[in-house]
Amino acid sequence: MLYGSFTESRRDRIYFAQNGISAKAMKAADVFSRTKRVDSFDPNVVFELLVLANRFCCDELKSACDTYLASLVDDMESAVLLIEYGLQETAYLLVAACLQVLLREIPCSMRNPNVLRFFCSSDVREKLALVGHASFLLYSFLSHASMEEDMKSNTTVTLLERMVECASLNWQKQLAFHQLGCVMLERKEYKDAQKWFEAAVQEGHAYSLVGVARTKYKRGHKYKAYKLMDSLISDNRPCGWMYQERSLYCSGKEKIMDLNTATEMDPTLSYPYKYRAVSMLEEDKIGAAISEINKIIGFKVSPDCLELRAWFLISLQDYEGALRDVRALLTLDPQYMMFHGKLHGEQLVELLCVMFLSGARLIAGCNYMIDGPRLMILAL
Repeated sequence: MLYGSFTESRRDRIYFAQNGISAKAMKAADVFSRTKRVDSFDPNVVFELLVLANRFCCDELKSACDTYLASLVDDMESAVLLIEYGLQETAYLLVAACLQVLLREIPCSMRNPNVLRFFCSSDVREKLALVGHASFLLYSFLSHASMEEDMKSNTTVTLLERMVECASLNWQKQLAFHQLGCVMLERKEYKDAQKWFEAAVQEGHAYSLVGVARTKYKRGHKYKAYKLMDSLISDNRPCGWMYQERSLYCSGKEKIMDLNTATEMDPTLSYPYKYRAVSMLEEDKIGAAISEINKIIGFKVSPDCLELRAWFLISLQDYEGALRDVRALLTLDPQYMMFHGKLHGEQLVELLCVMFLSGARLIAGCNYMIDGPRLMILAL
């Protein structure tokens, strides 16, 4: 079993009494030397054999133990228990099997504190690298899953930081820096957000200039944000989203011109339609407002556009049409919250059903607000 320049390899007798390996494991090692199999042993004995194999560089024994232990991983509980052992003994297959189970169980596994602690640890990332499993793609996937659960959470930030540590290629750094900037912006940590967006720009990610402009605007520098977007349009081939973004930092006719240009260059952008529709409603042009929002719904259905049209229909006391739109948006997003996150769509369905059947007036009036690129409709 022993090869190489070990002192023990030149002895007639080797004493294993002080090596921490039990007599049962040593007997198992003797059996393995003849059968080359470990599947008949108790898992705890196989763990000891794995330690022995690592200590004395027994590659064949280590491979057999690694393969057998990997076959035991069949649920999240066993994966959480065994992955630490796998990392400690650099067991490639065992760690891979545990990762496969944990990733397959996402998002449930991400709610397990032990799993979160494992993936968020910088030390664990280094250990995963030793067995060839710490990759940019792994942490990109984990951070994306965390963002889907809660974009503002500390877990999301930590996983993105691990993602930054794994980034080596230029495009990887661009993506990691930009996503960290987006998360910090959501958390209203504007100074940190600006730092990450600027880092992404330094790596060549032009779109991150939008993030820099947003953070400057949030920090009270509206004109600087406008000039930044103006220079982006001047220095690059103009796109619809550039004009849409610049419209956030101006007003009046200039804003409308930018939004119209954005629609001409990219008809799939929904914000210009929503802004124009609300502007028409404020001028009591409800029919024109509905026609405007219908333009985007005609080829790109989204919950927020359906919600907006529902409120337009409610203002016309067309409760049947509004009910149809709310039900449609709940089909797209069953957890959709209306009134800027204050009312679940199902509750509005119940109210509309009552009002439609009774023929009563549901809402006396509506107040429409625009906050950046997001439209909010608040019932009075």
